This record gives sequence, C-alpha cells and structure tokens, in this order.
Amino acid sequence: MKKSIRDVLKNKGSSVLSINADETVYKALELMATKDVGALLVMEGERVIGLISEREYARKVILKGRSSLNTDVKQIMLSKVPYVSPDMTVEEGLAVMTEKRCRHLPVYEDKKLVGLVSIGDLVKAQVAEKEYFINQLEDYIHGADTKV
Repeated sequence: MKKSIRDVLKNKGSSVLSINADETVYKALELMATKDVGALLVMEGERVIGLISEREYARKVILKGRSSLNTDVKQIMLSKVPYVSPDMTVEEGLAVMTEKRCRHLPVYEDKKLVGLVSIGDLVKAQVAEKEYFINQLEDYIHGADTKV
C-alpha cells in the first residue's frame, strides 16, 4: 500500500510554523534557525499568502545586495505556493515538488490548511516504505527456503 501525505503528517505532526508578511527577513531566518526548519508559511490571519525559505533568502536578499534587517518578508516571499492534499501519495507529492521546483508544500483538506511537508519528509517516507517492502520480500524468501 502506497503511503499518503496523510500518513506523513500522522508521523510528523500537523503543526505549521508561520510568519507575518510585514516581519523582517532577519526575523524569519531567526525563527527558521531556532526551529531548525528551512521554510515558513507566510500567513495573513488563517490564510496562507506565501512561503519564505532559505532559497528565497539566498536568491532575493544576499545575491541582490539587500539586508535581511531592512527587507520585509513580503518583498521576497514566494506568493504562488503550490500545495497538495492529504490523500495524495508520497510519490504524487514528490512529483509536484519536481514539477514546481519547490521543497516545501502546504497540505490542504477542504480548503483548510492541515500541515506542511518538506522534500525531506517525503523522501524519508518513501525510503521507509521501500525498506518495509524489501523486508517483506526477504521474509517471504527466507520462509520459502525453510520449507524446502
């Protein structure tokens, strides 16, 4: 059975770190470093209006000669954020990440934010699924060997 995004959220948890668009990029980086994450959702109330990641910082602040202390999140955030549903498979989530060239995806169910998954979360789930399948095959083979 293929693992779903819902399965990933059950293991990971559904809490989402976010920041306000009017905060400084420095504040966002500080929060990411403290929480050891690579991205934050940018929220306006309950609504996701963007995403800021280390990638946006590297490409839109440092390489443009800006200062993280004087640049607001809204100036560099990704505003068209792709998303997935919890019923999608891990493989489908990875396909979205590949197609959209992103590393973090909000998860929506019935138009409500229910979590955030990273490429690391999905690869970890995929590896665990493959290891389980390999173990099942090995058990089957070894079980067949003892019956001969």
